Amino acid sequence: MTISLWRQHILPFTLLVGLLAVVTLAGDYLLHRLNLVWVGRYLGIPGTLLIIASLIYSLRKRKYIKTGNPKKLLTLHEFGTWIGASLVLIHAGIHFNAILPWLATVAMGVNAVSGMVGKLLLDRSRRHVQGQREHFQLRGLSRPDVEQAVFWDAITLDAMTKWRKVHIPIFVVFATLALGHIISIFLFWGWV
Repeated sequence: MTISLWRQHILPFTLLVGLLAVVTLAGDYLLHRLNLVWVGRYLGIPGTLLIIASLIYSLRKRKYIKTGNPKKLLTLHEFGTWIGASLVLIHAGIHFNAILPWLATVAMGVNAVSGMVGKLLLDRSRRHVQGQREHFQLRGLSRPDVEQAVFWDAITLDAMTKWRKVHIPIFVVFATLALGHIISIFLFWGWV
């Protein structure tokens, strides 16, 4: 019996996104419960710095910088953006004070999810579909029968390969909105 692409790869991804939501809600709840809501106001700063620092991987991947182990930088990118996104989401909390920060938060959330798609699903899903093909070929199925047996998994994989077309433009939107939010904070708080 074969294990479906959904159960083996998409479900763990869904659980990780759910964990991000739980961490965010629990962090915001604790800050409110302990009367430390003011701390949340400042969590956006380290969260943003972690996200910015994680871009070193992207610079290395595109050969703008030459130093650093790409595999280690990828791990730092994934960890840094996940923790950074958690801090920024706790910073946003459930407060609806202005539209610009919420647009930035939504863009960041979409970007984080699209990054997790690339990390958790795409490579594993490719290996899964190839493994399924090999499994059915070893059982003696003809090529058309193999392709029919993996049809829905292959369709799911094809849809998932489009993730970079979302990830990079959404990052640009997020960065622009976040920068607008940061500039407005400097202006309204009188920091400039």
